[in-house]
Amino acid sequence: MIITKTPYRLSLFGGGTDYPAWFNNNSSICISAAMTNYCYLTVKKLPPFFDYKSRIIYSQIESVQLVEEINHPSARACLQYLDVKDVSVTHDGDLPARSGIGSSSSFTVGLLHALYTMRGITITKDELARQAIHVEHVIIGESVGIQDQIMAAHGGIQIIHMGPGIQWQTEKVLLSNDYKKELESHIMLGFSGISRIAEVQAKKQVEKIKEGLNTNLLSKMSEIANDAIGLIQKEESIDQIGRLMDKNWRVKRILAEGITDELLDAIYVQSIANGSLGTKLMGAGGGGFFMFLVPPEKQNEFKERMTQIKVWVPFQFDNYGSQILLK
Repeated sequence: MIITKTPYRLSLFGGGTDYPAWFNNNSSICISAAMTNYCYLTVKKLPPFFDYKSRIIYSQIESVQLVEEINHPSARACLQYLDVKDVSVTHDGDLPARSGIGSSSSFTVGLLHALYTMRGITITKDELARQAIHVEHVIIGESVGIQDQIMAAHGGIQIIHMGPGIQWQTEKVLLSNDYKKELESHIMLGFSGISRIAEVQAKKQVEKIKEGLNTNLLSKMSEIANDAIGLIQKEESIDQIGRLMDKNWRVKRILAEGITDELLDAIYVQSIANGSLGTKLMGAGGGGFFMFLVPPEKQNEFKERMTQIKVWVPFQFDNYGSQILLK
């Protein structure tokens, strides 16, 4: 039996420029972090006497004869990719799916990690990310970016360099303990109460890229990401980072229809009015988690005033990426 623990991700700057349709033709950069909220997967071989050959347990239970009959896209694709049969896969997650924190990619990375470990193969973090990207882009055929898979595999705070020729490379961000704790203490995660399918929203953005639209907006987002990376590496004030986060959101929100709406805009406006230094909606947009940068001493009052946020999730940085807990 193999158990994996794979973090979800917090996209800081540059999300939306990590689609191959963009960075295959344009240099791009983003900075992202992994969080101490996880996707847990338990994988074990099935004995031969059951009347099914594969069993997938998540919000549903699937017991099937053929891998091709599995409905869960990532589970089916990973098992097909590695030609694995006769296994049971059980999923537990700390946070809800379809909420903008890269949960589907954490599942893919965690399952691939478990299946390779079951075979006695040690896989590098880079290779784990590359294979997860291949599974999601090629086998499943999703129009998603690449930062989610990279962060799930690597953990920590990473700068992801993208562009023609290099595809992608990671650069780990090293911060002093004091500054890392300060940044961490300002981050608040609040759930909007709206779930959405990232693929639907991402597809709209990719279509605009292929049509030659949004070039100026995406270039601007890369510029903002570069500026933010400079501030973070120099350990500048959180106020300055917040202003850039606010600037980035104002650009991202107009990339495609459906990224935001009246309710989400109202949460944004309310947050700024109540003292957030910077606010953004996580992931491709349309719902899920908001990230707020709020001074620690003001957070209790901020929560009380943010009446539209019903669930708050404590935040800490994960430093390790996908891990094997049991083998």
